[in-house]
Amino acid sequence: MSPEEIPAVELLRRVPYGRVATSMRALPFLAVARHIVVGGRIVLRMHAGFGYHHACNGSVVSYGADNVNSGASRLWSVQVTGTAELTEPTTAELELFGPAPHFVDGEVFDPVYMRIEPQLVTVHTLGADGAEGAHGKGARRNSPSAGPLSRIRR
Repeated sequence: MSPEEIPAVELLRRVPYGRVATSMRALPFLAVARHIVVGGRIVLRMHAGFGYHHACNGSVVSYGADNVNSGASRLWSVQVTGTAELTEPTTAELELFGPAPHFVDGEVFDPVYMRIEPQLVTVHTLGADGAEGAHGKGARRNSPSAGPLSRIRR
């Protein structure tokens, strides 16, 4: 993992949920998902009952998480873009996810897991005091490294 990727991964580890975005039947959609970061990759747990995982599997998706509703004075947002694939999590990964919800919209929660191989990571910070965030004000950078989370835009 490159030094530029570490802040993005650390931010994602601070919140348990985000939103995955792709298109289904040529229309965009967002779906809430639980995430963990393992080996520089993002692993998602979603409800299989909606079928969103079918649209995501093998497709380029964006996954975003933030602390916007946290009440913090310094807000941040991370977006990861990459290819999503269905996966079977390891026992250790299942433990990292913690307990699943019992129901989703009245249906019994049926978990399905996706792994995102990040190609681009974007981090934005917003400060109420006008000071620059931890990642600089308006800075953008593409890291030349070739590993997971290898390109970070800030």
